[in-house]
Amino acid sequence: MPRHGNWTRRAFLERAGLLGTVTSALPWALQLAAMGDAAAFSATDYKALVCVFMAGGNDSANTIVPFDLVNYDQYHRIRGGGSGRSAGGVALGHSDLGATVLTPKSPRPDGLQFALHPRMAQLRNVFDQGHASILFNVGPLVVPTTRTQYQQGSVPLPPKLFSHNDQQSIWQSESAEGSTIGWGGRIADMALASNSKAHFTCISAMGNAVFLAGQQAAQYQITPNGAIPLLAFKYGTFFNIAVRDQIRAMLGQTRVDPFEADYLRTINRAIDYESEIEAALSGNFLNTPFPPGSAQSLGAQLQIVARLIKARQALGVKRQVFFVQRGGFDLHSSLASQQPNQLQDVSDALAAFYAATVELGVAQSVTAFTASDFGRTLTYNGDGTDHGWGGHHFVVGGALNGGKFLGTPPPISVGDTTAPDDQWHVGQGRWLPTTSLAQFGGSLARWFGATEDEALSIFPNLINFGGDGYPKDLGMFS
Repeated sequence: MPRHGNWTRRAFLERAGLLGTVTSALPWALQLAAMGDAAAFSATDYKALVCVFMAGGNDSANTIVPFDLVNYDQYHRIRGGGSGRSAGGVALGHSDLGATVLTPKSPRPDGLQFALHPRMAQLRNVFDQGHASILFNVGPLVVPTTRTQYQQGSVPLPPKLFSHNDQQSIWQSESAEGSTIGWGGRIADMALASNSKAHFTCISAMGNAVFLAGQQAAQYQITPNGAIPLLAFKYGTFFNIAVRDQIRAMLGQTRVDPFEADYLRTINRAIDYESEIEAALSGNFLNTPFPPGSAQSLGAQLQIVARLIKARQALGVKRQVFFVQRGGFDLHSSLASQQPNQLQDVSDALAAFYAATVELGVAQSVTAFTASDFGRTLTYNGDGTDHGWGGHHFVVGGALNGGKFLGTPPPISVGDTTAPDDQWHVGQGRWLPTTSLAQFGGSLARWFGATEDEALSIFPNLINFGGDGYPKDLGMFS
């Protein structure tokens, strides 16, 4: 089985001439480690992947809601609806969903219909225009798994299911908490040689994320306002310019001790990279309006990502991987009052981001996708829902064969032991994933430029899929 970071002999021989020299390891705490040009392929076009992480575990059943009456009535009953088809418990009212009913390119042959949450009208428009798709019930799996196998423990399972920290790590790295390498970083490892400034390959607009850490690729962290400055150098201690100049002089000194020398190289690089980002963003603005919000809002994060994409030539990049995050989805209570604002943020920000890529002429070159700790239970606990497993997700971009429902939606039930739909529930309406994270990520990696062998190296569990109902490629792209 392939291992992370160990490219196949064929891929190595094909691309060995593109490998550069890797710099010595740098202090991990500054997130500037190993930025040399060690990579797999050389790209002539531009492509970017953007991970939109919904931290806390988004409730999928109120995000993408069954609308046909048979399944809606089941949803309404399980989620504590009131009389008729009105809202109640945590169920949304049927009439409230009318404006966000999805119109796929090809209706499902089983007659199933779906609507987005009423506050997600902007993303619904992007879907109906063919620039977004929905992937049903995706989650981490080691091998295709049935409910019986889950209950008996007869197949390997992802570690520590239903745990926030572990499942966030698994979604971002395919490994439990403590992993230092993420699959976004492993994808980026292949692309470093394509970028003349490899240090801008992986960029996080929301702090440290294992998703972006590769074997050689390392994340560069920014804020929605741009580069994070080293304040003591930029302004001087207590804004004393003379002190700043002394600091810069100290940073230019030669050090014999390897740790001191390494540290000084790291600090100097941080100063240089900040200057490059500031120069690239100077006068760099968008006409596309983004939703208002705080300086750390999802809209603000995606706006700075769009501006960095606009600056791609100045930054010397052909391939980039970005990470943004919206928190607050762990709603064991107050689901009906809090999730609407969160989902509107996701919808409005993703729709604005797609519009910005159209403005920049790169809609075909940028793919954004959602991720989260896990889905949540179909049952409710009063006014919220609990930790689940599989969940629904969005993919947005001009390269998509969009306007589609992908994957297999789980039956809207809590598991009837006498019925076939029992297969997709492992208790309390926790959905057993019908599509694995490896299939999802592998499809994105191939679009980015990975060969089949490289996709297997990035996602070792992918080798276990490809049989009936579990295609290695999900057919997301045109």
